[in-house]
Amino acid sequence: MHRVLISDSIDKIAERIFKENDISFDVKTNLSENEIMEIIGDYNALVVRSATKVTKNIIDKSTNLKIIGRAGAGVDNIDIKSAKEKKILVMNTPGGNTNATAEHALTLILSLIRKIPYANLTTHNGSWEKKKIKGNELSKKTIGIIGFGNVSSRLIELLSGFGVNIIIYSNSLSSRKNHSLDDLKKIYNEKAISISSFDEIVEKSDIISLHSNATKDGQPLFDMKQFKKMKKNSFIINTARGNLINENDLNAALNENLISGAAIDVFSIEPAQQNILFNNKKIILTPHIAASTHESQIIVAEMISKQICDFLINNKIVNTV
Repeated sequence: MHRVLISDSIDKIAERIFKENDISFDVKTNLSENEIMEIIGDYNALVVRSATKVTKNIIDKSTNLKIIGRAGAGVDNIDIKSAKEKKILVMNTPGGNTNATAEHALTLILSLIRKIPYANLTTHNGSWEKKKIKGNELSKKTIGIIGFGNVSSRLIELLSGFGVNIIIYSNSLSSRKNHSLDDLKKIYNEKAISISSFDEIVEKSDIISLHSNATKDGQPLFDMKQFKKMKKNSFIINTARGNLINENDLNAALNENLISGAAIDVFSIEPAQQNILFNNKKIILTPHIAASTHESQIIVAEMISKQICDFLINNKIVNTV
């Protein structure tokens, strides 16, 4: 009988699907690398979210492992190279948490420009700071989108009612025919949404939202060089990858008033229990929760469990990376 290890908390719909398909499974969360290494040889499949780091050491010990399933889109926590060397498939669930992440990005944008966290805190403290709290409107702003995939496409749809101008940069997107972009242009108009260079995004945007993968060399897309080029009244949002932004430089840029604010959901080291950005009043911080909605967690758990069942039972391969 096939055996599956679920090493991160996922919705119980996954357990139900494994039971229905007569696949044995164990739920063992919060394990250390050594603890996983000790037991991984007993399993044919491993299901993770973002907490478990599937390292080379774990993969090397996985004598019977055929597939690693990520209940989510990003696979930065999995050593893909080591998995491929051992001919272990890695699957993810693209699109499963698209809406949740896009909505969180929009929430961060609006909270940041209207200074909602500060307004909430001071009001709870009995300090009526009405005269000090003057935010910005989203209408007529230029929104720079870095990366063009499921999440950024959905965010652009959500922004359509605000009367903004959208400029997009992506390595995989050129001026060639693109159906997703064409569909979005129907929602806006030809002039309100366009493809730009990275430098144009940096220099012209009032708000920049990051939705790209990590760079191949692991270097940040944004450091002091980019922050110095941005508008002084601009904002940056990151719900994508922690290493896309140099956190030390972001902190300095905010303290030196090079940009007005930032909202960050992802960090260079997670869980982020110590970070240079902590207590900077110009930053909204959330603990990697963009995809954490009840709805999205059901979707990704259902997707990954069905994909693993299809592979183990029927050798069907879906959403490999």
